[in-house]
Amino acid sequence: MASTDDILASLTEIFQDVLDDDELVLSAATTAQDVENWDSLNHVRLMLTVERKFAVKFSAAEIGRLKNVGDLVALIQSRLAA
Repeated sequence: MASTDDILASLTEIFQDVLDDDELVLSAATTAQDVENWDSLNHVRLMLTVERKFAVKFSAAEIGRLKNVGDLVALIQSRLAA
């Protein structure tokens, strides 16, 4: 199973690319309010890119329950373990 640190590193690369911010550093506590360009449109782009990268699919309800990046890491880990 992918480690939390490995997933977080991959997510950081995805977020930097989608949000066009090479200085962005994610932590488990990072939320959309913490990131300047993380709006609703970019949220969709981020989730689609994450699904492609990890070869997983999320339901709208699962995405809606995410409170921070740590929740996203846990959701990815649960999919990869299944």
